[in-house]
Amino acid sequence: MKPSSKKNKNLFFPYFLLFLQPVFMASNLIVARGGVEFVPPISLAFWRWTTVFLLLIPFFYKPILKKIKNFKGEFYKLFFLGLTGCGICGAFPFIAGQTTTVVNMAVIYTSSPIFIILLSSFIYKEKINSIQIIGLVLCLFGVFSIISKGDSSILSSLEFTVGDIWMLGAAISWALYSVYLLNWKSKFDLLTRFVLIAMFGSISLFPFYLLEEFQRQSTVFDLNFLFWVIFAAISPAIIAFTLYAKVQKYLGASITGFTLYLFTVYGAFYGLIFFGETLEYYHLIGAFLVFIGIYLAKKN
Repeated sequence: MKPSSKKNKNLFFPYFLLFLQPVFMASNLIVARGGVEFVPPISLAFWRWTTVFLLLIPFFYKPILKKIKNFKGEFYKLFFLGLTGCGICGAFPFIAGQTTTVVNMAVIYTSSPIFIILLSSFIYKEKINSIQIIGLVLCLFGVFSIISKGDSSILSSLEFTVGDIWMLGAAISWALYSVYLLNWKSKFDLLTRFVLIAMFGSISLFPFYLLEEFQRQSTVFDLNFLFWVIFAAISPAIIAFTLYAKVQKYLGASITGFTLYLFTVYGAFYGLIFFGETLEYYHLIGAFLVFIGIYLAKKN
């Protein structure tokens, strides 16, 4: 399935969303660095998606009940999207952060757009031309410029841990979610389907949440818990996921996957704002390369 076949003369809005969506998606880094100090990783992921579902279901239960037969027919697809997009991608990065560095996580997560392109090409025959490949390479260079702080020797000295395997799993899972979200037809509108995906994401996390709660680390239900769960539910979940699906509708899975590179760039700037990091020349060079890469990637 291709992006929306409507030939809009003005594509400003879809590309505006392409650059806006990672602003909210990258706020997940704030949760990863701040929230896990107060809430165990799987607990945070579980309660995040449970909260998303509880916040939205009062507004969407009627269309779900009206199409209950469609729900039964799409059950396994919705569960798969919930598992990959919310369950695995919700918990794995938080788990990875316990045994690996933010630098390693950023390097590995930038592989997700590559998996998106490969899966779209092999499964759904989505084409990508040489100019778009150049754009992909420029995005990679831009991200590596930020991660390496302008010093290539840093990349060669990276040491990988078991946490990196968790992060690779998250990158592949996000690619699967992205490709099938676009190509699986649904009788539900975008927001209603998102509510169901959130529900299944919560369900897929529940047994692992119980295991963590009783075997590893118990959750403290205090004001810190409430703040981080609500923040994680609204910014990097409800807003980011909804915008992601909206962008895919117009631009397709491969191009929308480039938001992952912007995710890294915006994440660096979140570090400047919230964690007292400084703006360096490599931030600007990296951001410039990513933006040029995305411009080339949107070429038909």
